[in-house]
Amino acid sequence: MILEAFLLLAAGLFATGLYGALSQQSIVMIMMGLELMIGGVMVAAAAFWHFLAPGAAGGQVVIVAAVVAMAVEMAMGFAVTTAIYRARRIDMTDMAEDLKG
Repeated sequence: MILEAFLLLAAGLFATGLYGALSQQSIVMIMMGLELMIGGVMVAAAAFWHFLAPGAAGGQVVIVAAVVAMAVEMAMGFAVTTAIYRARRIDMTDMAEDLKG
C-alpha cells in the first residue's frame, strides 16, 4: 500500500467523525465522533511513521499516546455523561444548556 491510501483513510475517518460530532445532539454520539477523529489522526500518524521513519521508535510512542488519550477521553466522557444523566436525566446537549456557567 502507499502512503496516500492511508492518508485517504485517515481523512475519511476524521471527516466522518467531524460530521458526527457536529451533527448529533446526543452526548454519546458526539463522543463517538470524537473517537473517530482521534482514530483518523492515529492512522495518519502511524502511516507517516511507517513510511518516513520505520526505524525510529518515536512514531510508536505517538501511537501509544493516542490510544491512551482515546481510552482516557472515553472513560472521563462516559463518567461525566453518567453523572449528568443521574443528576438531571439529561442525555442531549440542548437540554444541558443550563449547566453553563
